Amino acid sequence: MPKIVDHNRYRRELLQRALAIFAEQGYGAITMRQIAKRLGVSTGTLYHYFPSKEGLFMQLVQELCERDITDFFDQAPVAAAVGDRLRAVVAFYLENFRFYQQQLLLWVDFHQHRQRAAPDEQPFLQGFWQRTRDRLASYLQLPNPAHVDFVLVFMDGLLLQFLYHRGEIESDWLTQQMEVLVALIDAH
Repeated sequence: MPKIVDHNRYRRELLQRALAIFAEQGYGAITMRQIAKRLGVSTGTLYHYFPSKEGLFMQLVQELCERDITDFFDQAPVAAAVGDRLRAVVAFYLENFRFYQQQLLLWVDFHQHRQRAAPDEQPFLQGFWQRTRDRLASYLQLPNPAHVDFVLVFMDGLLLQFLYHRGEIESDWLTQQMEVLVALIDAH
């Protein structure tokens, strides 16, 4: 009797394992052949599930985005006050800060090495940003949509500050900065 394979589950497993490889090697420094070898599968198997390294990476980002959104909303409190909702977002962000830092570095590497898309094609990472922004806007229900953009830009800025200081930033400093964000949003 032939072996029954859940292809979707297997594809997700490959993606999950590929994350560690991309995180360790970077996007530009590794080939599909090297990824396949590290995953313990043939190159043909990898190409069966992913059309290219770029396709594999884009599916990985999609999975991460969906997982982040699902993980957050599975535990997000239904709070009446905007400040409380923002604090819930901030707490989730701080709990996953190192992971988001790793994602940012991978995305910068991807952007630097990917083949140029057609001028009329929406950039992939812009699509990720928009989906995240839309879900965050829905949850936060801020009166000014520009405030949602500010929250996301502020969080990305914290990731960069952490890099500038070579990981020496105290978690108290991060918490303090996030409280400033909550105060600014609450004030408006």
